[in-house]
Amino acid sequence: MSVELYGRSLVSMRDLSGEEILAILDKAAELKADRAQVFAAAPLAGMTLGMIFQKPSLRTRVSFEAGMTRLGGHAIYLAPSDIKLGRRETTEDIALVLSRYVDVIMARVFGHEIVADLAKYATCPVINGLSDFEHPCQILADLLTIKERKGTLKGLNAMYLGDGNNVAHSLMYGAARVGLNMTITTPPGFEPQANVLEESQQMGRETGATIRVLNDPAEGAWEADVLYTDVWASMGQEEEAGARKAKFKSYQINAELMSRAKSDAIILHCLPAHYGEEIDYATSRRPNSAIFDQAENRMHAQNGLLVLVTG
Repeated sequence: MSVELYGRSLVSMRDLSGEEILAILDKAAELKADRAQVFAAAPLAGMTLGMIFQKPSLRTRVSFEAGMTRLGGHAIYLAPSDIKLGRRETTEDIALVLSRYVDVIMARVFGHEIVADLAKYATCPVINGLSDFEHPCQILADLLTIKERKGTLKGLNAMYLGDGNNVAHSLMYGAARVGLNMTITTPPGFEPQANVLEESQQMGRETGATIRVLNDPAEGAWEADVLYTDVWASMGQEEEAGARKAKFKSYQINAELMSRAKSDAIILHCLPAHYGEEIDYATSRRPNSAIFDQAENRMHAQNGLLVLVTG
């Protein structure tokens, strides 16, 4: 498979074709398979990743820093107090200045327009580490995990259970691109954005993927190959947590819901988990749970992406 990702930014899963997603996953699997060879080759030797954080994160920071170290490069953590995007300095100026210092920029932000503007003005690749609209790095890790466990992506049936949030949006786009059937199951009023559904369904018509939104967990889980969940209230939604618990209480991955899925269905959660809410602890520890493989694969998927966008 020959694709050209050098110098490209990743703001949205829409930015990638199905072939490009698979190329990133293949490179990720290659880098994951032989740690010693990757250390010796040091494909990113002399390169620096600038990491902008408006939101704190265990997995995003450690996976990118550890990944850059493994690839022979270096990562710089820029805390919210270091870069006050749009306040102390314009996003345009920050993008242009950082481009003179680093080879890649990763941004974990609140507003999606911030990472979009960074990509618009930067002269090096910009990677969306999370925004309020999408979470593409997470979805690359998810797809890598499913492919490892199932051997394929195309034609499988996956269900995401919970809020129609940034993870749901990127799952819909990513699944549509690679031919993975995706059902988003949410309480009424928490569905993903209508334009995301429309766009992902259009993409799915080109690859044979069915993308749909339901409100009934039992229907969504029926004969699923993959069951995926996320916290009911994301960072920044703490004030809504109590009200959401009442509305989401029946939207939990547990033994009863697993009985609706295929017997070998894998379980995914992008973490952190609130056990007893979106998933019960016993179900999270079943042999077919891939939650911690999925967490590890954040680093490997991102490594594949970093190597391809830097040449």
